[in-house]
Amino acid sequence: MTNKEIVKKFYDEVFNAWDVSKLDQFMRPDYRQHNPTVENGREGFIRFTERFFALHPKMEIVKMAEDGDIVMVFFKCTLDIGVNKVCDIYRLQDGLLAEHWDVVQHLDPEAEAANPNGNF
Repeated sequence: MTNKEIVKKFYDEVFNAWDVSKLDQFMRPDYRQHNPTVENGREGFIRFTERFFALHPKMEIVKMAEDGDIVMVFFKCTLDIGVNKVCDIYRLQDGLLAEHWDVVQHLDPEAEAANPNGNF
């Protein structure tokens, strides 16, 4: 399985299923987090999902790219409280998520667009 396929399966089986029971199949115990609001490690990720899954997230992947041990996921994240445009970047090691960075843009449905290109 490629790194990109591993990350896609992680989104399907953990994020979109709201299920952390298989987390050890996807994430290293020493998972390193670069989002300042989320703790390192599997346990830190689980604590994050307790808040996050309460918002009933649905991730719709728009684009994915792989460059060696790095996988980028660009997606629409629909929550009970609104919609975000997100880019997650993962570094994998030995077939497991080892490190994570993200960029999140909260979309304002009332905002007038300066161009006709759309958000996605």
